[in-house]
Amino acid sequence: MTSPDTPGLAALHPRLPSPVQEVVDGRFERRGVRLLLKRDDLIHPELIGNKWRKLAPNLTTAAGRTVVTFGGAWSNHLRATAAAGRLLGIPTVGVVRGDELAGRPLNPSLARCAADGMRLHFVDRATYRRKSEPGALAGILRAADAEEAYVVPEGGSNADAVRGCRALGVELRGHAESVAVACGTGGTLAGLAAGLAPGQRALGVPVLKGGFLTAGTEALQRAAFGGPRGTWSMDDRFHFGGYARVPAELDAFAANFEHRHGLPVERLYVAKLLYGLVILAGEGAFPRGTSVAAVITGRPFP
Repeated sequence: MTSPDTPGLAALHPRLPSPVQEVVDGRFERRGVRLLLKRDDLIHPELIGNKWRKLAPNLTTAAGRTVVTFGGAWSNHLRATAAAGRLLGIPTVGVVRGDELAGRPLNPSLARCAADGMRLHFVDRATYRRKSEPGALAGILRAADAEEAYVVPEGGSNADAVRGCRALGVELRGHAESVAVACGTGGTLAGLAAGLAPGQRALGVPVLKGGFLTAGTEALQRAAFGGPRGTWSMDDRFHFGGYARVPAELDAFAANFEHRHGLPVERLYVAKLLYGLVILAGEGAFPRGTSVAAVITGRPFP
């Protein structure tokens, strides 16, 4: 288990445990439910939220080797990995989905990665889909001149990352009966559920459509802990059409939440989580007299 005392990482001064903040919101209050925010967005100014919790164990395992990881053109994970590389003096390579992007000007997200020293390698979408296959992965690493690198999967979710996210659940013991987190790969939910106390439950709100994250989260718990841990479930209704889809309704909801509570709301993950919790509260999903904690995993970019 990696801790902030790990050499190198300690110099980054993470704020752990992250604060838990109660907000008064009539949409919960009239249902007799307290809303808490687990402010993982305050852990570190550049390695935000679950990115710290998932990357820290992997960076320790990498032991100074070049780190290769994967993501789309707007990947929060790529930006966090690039920032970690700059802060810790570790070379990083980002394998980016979409070879058609190679000849275009970099978008602000990829430009940030490059500015932080990440070497970008673009691959076609068919190859990218096969990146978990040993043969395809070996080919990608050869083409990227990174055959000796330490590989972190897309989204940062592997057994090390899941064990790192277990601390999130431990920090929330005694705070809320229900704890909810937005999900891209399921790694944060897998670790969160494992760290909660008996009687607490974790809820995942997928930000991608497809309904595949339940099986993926189960597999991550098997890899990290040898089997299921904790009580958790998914609600697939709040992806708004898929990753990076932010229709006007969601944007308006996020702006309203910001106005109500003075909290900058990241749109791709956090807004969908908070929107889902408001709907669930209205449906009576949380019993009167209980508390629900929302894990704030990120901040708006840029």
